[in-house]
Amino acid sequence: MDIDQHHLTLLRRDFHRFPELGFQEQRTKAKVADFLRDQGLEVSVGCGVIGVLRAGNGNRAIGLRADMDALPIQETSIHDYVSQASGVMHACGHDGHMTMLLGAAQALAADPGFDGTVLFIFQPNEEHGLGARAMIDEGVLERFPIEEIYAIHNLPGAPLGQVSTRPGLICSSESLFEITIQGQGGHASMPQAGRDAITIGAEIVQALQTIVARKLAPGAGAVVSITEFLTDGQRNVLPGHATLKGDVRARTPEDREAIAALMKQLAEGIAAAHGVSVKVQFRTEFIETINAPAPTEAVIRAARQSGLETIPNREPMSFSEDFAHFSAAVPGCFLLLGNGVEGAHAKPLHASDYDFNDPLLPIGTAFWTALVRDRLQTNKGPRP
Repeated sequence: MDIDQHHLTLLRRDFHRFPELGFQEQRTKAKVADFLRDQGLEVSVGCGVIGVLRAGNGNRAIGLRADMDALPIQETSIHDYVSQASGVMHACGHDGHMTMLLGAAQALAADPGFDGTVLFIFQPNEEHGLGARAMIDEGVLERFPIEEIYAIHNLPGAPLGQVSTRPGLICSSESLFEITIQGQGGHASMPQAGRDAITIGAEIVQALQTIVARKLAPGAGAVVSITEFLTDGQRNVLPGHATLKGDVRARTPEDREAIAALMKQLAEGIAAAHGVSVKVQFRTEFIETINAPAPTEAVIRAARQSGLETIPNREPMSFSEDFAHFSAAVPGCFLLLGNGVEGAHAKPLHASDYDFNDPLLPIGTAFWTALVRDRLQTNKGPRP
């Protein structure tokens, strides 16, 4: 069937007008579920939404994932479909991701051209790295076994419809840390009488920068960022308590674990030198996203067959992706799809004036359908 860009655009803009935060996607889930049912799909609603489409007699099954949640951002765009939810916005393109996948469900339901089962997975709470795990814990992969899984993310600043991916690591992990320092507060005029937590915290901040610069191999691609420095100090009061918070990105589990150990070692060593106590917390919400070889080859092949500009071995992305939990459980491929190089379509992800590029909707929909037909071929010959 021909893909109706106008219809897809209206659908995407409706999602955009009514964004919902992670695990609050009630209207979004209802709209997705109703759309899938209207196409004749079997639908299951839990913390996310699953649409099941079967064709032919094949026993193979694959999954396609889209994320549903928005961000706690006040939109500053001036178009006529701005967010109607104060302080909430689709600033990462999840509205477009959902629409492309719904478009593919509609197209494949009308004209399957494949042999097997497709699972259309609409995931909540990607932004906090919790939604994929919630769906897995809910039993989605046991109830609906699949052999492979795929996900698309739009990429602002890349040419419209350009596909880029790579085998192996595609997205870094993200870990959050918190370091609390308990010193002794005092009068700003008599620093020798206390143990100033802000000075000790500053020393720890500087020391943490040596982890990437001096403790890991050059080119490791790790990032250690201190994003908050909180104290109980006042104008003339030296703080006795300080909290450092931050974010770590890593490209391998080994580097991630080494950073956690070095962070603890450095913080505790500096605290001991100053006679204060320190506590280090380190938790990983997004693991590294790894693309399996065969699914990645299939993405490249389907993209090229669709006439899309294709980069088959792009540099890994420094951002993190909750899809990692799915691709750790089932062989998969995460790919980037160019959102355009001008205006709001080239604004950074999470910018308050970013917007998904509607002409990308039929491109992504057509790519999904091509990929399904590649992986679930109706002929019985060998599958690449």
